[in-house]
Amino acid sequence: MKGFFAFILFSLSFLPVFAQNEQAPIVEKAFDYKDWTYQNIQNDGKTNLREFTKGKKLVIVVYFAPWCPNWKHDVAFVQGLYEKYKGNGLEVIGVGEYDPVSAMKTHLDTYKVTFPTVYESDNSGLREKTVHFTQRREAGDTRKWGSPWYLFLEPSTLEAKGDVLTKKVNVVNGELIKEDAEKFIRAKLGLPSDAAKAALSGKAKIEVCEPERSAAALKKP
Repeated sequence: MKGFFAFILFSLSFLPVFAQNEQAPIVEKAFDYKDWTYQNIQNDGKTNLREFTKGKKLVIVVYFAPWCPNWKHDVAFVQGLYEKYKGNGLEVIGVGEYDPVSAMKTHLDTYKVTFPTVYESDNSGLREKTVHFTQRREAGDTRKWGSPWYLFLEPSTLEAKGDVLTKKVNVVNGELIKEDAEKFIRAKLGLPSDAAKAALSGKAKIEVCEPERSAAALKKP
């Protein structure tokens, strides 16, 4: 019996690791992704998505819950992509969900996030009432919380007016596959692949969301 309980405890110790293993490919989905205007997290203004995309080559919209370990697994990589490619026409905007705004601000400070962020909901009890929930279900995302959830918007192809921004969009229903994501971004920005860049220069280029589980993990020494 003791051996059985030891096995259970050993298995449970790996849950946080498995929670960070919901990587998904970039796939094109046909659904009406709607325009929105949300309150900014970092300041008192509001941001309209259609206006935000103007003048950019590619815009990544990422929905996230601050307490989600899957998002925490991606956040540094997304920040790095923003810093690396914003001069080439990439823009990133985060949409906070299911946590108080104060917690969102603390999260952004902790992870040194500098790309713009807004929020749709500030309460985990609103999950099934959010546009985020409805839209990602339309995109085939069956996860409970949908954090992170990515959309890659190409401003040149978006509708100029109306409630719908686009009827087809590339999405990631989970964490990013880093190599694939960067390859996709470079192609959309008209940049050579990293492999081609390294060859030209002669240089070789040498990681299930639940708020309760996340809170418990933070209390561990």
